[in-house]
Amino acid sequence: MDQLSALGAARSEFDRRLRQVQAGDWDRSTPCEGWTVRDLVVHVLSGSRMAAALFGGCSTEAAVAIVDAEVFPDDPIATFQEVADLAGSAVAVDGAMDMIVHHPAGDFPGSVMLGFLTADYALHAWDLARAIGADETLPENLVAAIWANIEPLIPAIGQIGVFGSGPSGTVPDDAPLQTRLLDATGRRP
Repeated sequence: MDQLSALGAARSEFDRRLRQVQAGDWDRSTPCEGWTVRDLVVHVLSGSRMAAALFGGCSTEAAVAIVDAEVFPDDPIATFQEVADLAGSAVAVDGAMDMIVHHPAGDFPGSVMLGFLTADYALHAWDLARAIGADETLPENLVAAIWANIEPLIPAIGQIGVFGSGPSGTVPDDAPLQTRLLDATGRRP
């Protein structure tokens, strides 16, 4: 699966779970420590908006301001569609994968930023599913695409701070790939 196809698949997974959220679910806890479903959705919205801006050449400071300004919208589904469209259009521009984006965590090639965005959609789709009791299964080819980007980071992933404490060290190498991916990114399926 190429990177743009993976982004589309991950977006669809998040969208599918978001459409299953009921009115009483917004304050449910998620696997992301300290985050409710509402907080998780705001994070995904701001991440999409920030990604689009980063591919548009914004500074690190402007990226942080975008994240800090995001609020929970009246229509989360429509807002997700809007910001995911913005991000999708930004990553599809010629040269986007080779440009350097000034993410708050550091300067990265666009291809790495695209991997971050894809993982964000897919992993938070799982978080959302876990929080609301929906289907937690992610497509195998999407999991494999994300794993290819995450696996080299595993030795340092616990120090990055983005994925909680990182791998637990308790998941065997022959566990299903989704289980290994979730564990590597601080989730305990």
